[in-house]
Amino acid sequence: MDTILKYFPDLSPTQIEQLSQLGDLYTDWNSKINVISRKDIENIYPHHVLHSMGLAKVFQFKDGSKVMDLGTGGGFPGIPLAILFPKVDFLLVDSIGKKVRVTQEVADAIGLENVRTQQARAEELKEKFDFVVTRAVAVLPKLVAWTRRIISDKHQHGVPNGIWALKGIDRATEEAKALGKGAYTEIYPMSDFFDEEFFGTKCVIYTQK
Repeated sequence: MDTILKYFPDLSPTQIEQLSQLGDLYTDWNSKINVISRKDIENIYPHHVLHSMGLAKVFQFKDGSKVMDLGTGGGFPGIPLAILFPKVDFLLVDSIGKKVRVTQEVADAIGLENVRTQQARAEELKEKFDFVVTRAVAVLPKLVAWTRRIISDKHQHGVPNGIWALKGIDRATEEAKALGKGAYTEIYPMSDFFDEEFFGTKCVIYTQK
């Protein structure tokens, strides 16, 4: 938690309490259902929680907006983002039922009232969202194809609705090119915000619908 507070010093007492519970909750759940690499569970705060929160360094969701975390796995980046943005509606989606179960149990345990979960694939969803967030799910061209119809045409932020993805910088650059010349993307290196070596190769990439 010290690393989290280093970069997010203005968290409320509720947010600090919710974030502080994640370590023990995921350690316990991971011993039953492997949602995080067992070799990496000890790095849950820098490699998973803070990594997820990195999106908030480049973009702020408005209260009342709707965000889908596609391929949430055990709840990343959705759960840390839902803690940061308590007045934003998050739907955390994964095709694997046991991962959805862990995500819902963790959300319930820390009292997250702005999180829903669903076992589904993107093409099965009928809701509309302002933004889709993802972490290590699929290449950008696939993400765009999967989510185009479920991203709302009603824009309420300073940038058009679209996708925010957490990726490696090299991969993100290649995938942005693969979208074609007509696509608009922005890449934000995480090393601009975080000092840890882990973030030297990480970025947030945005692409419009």
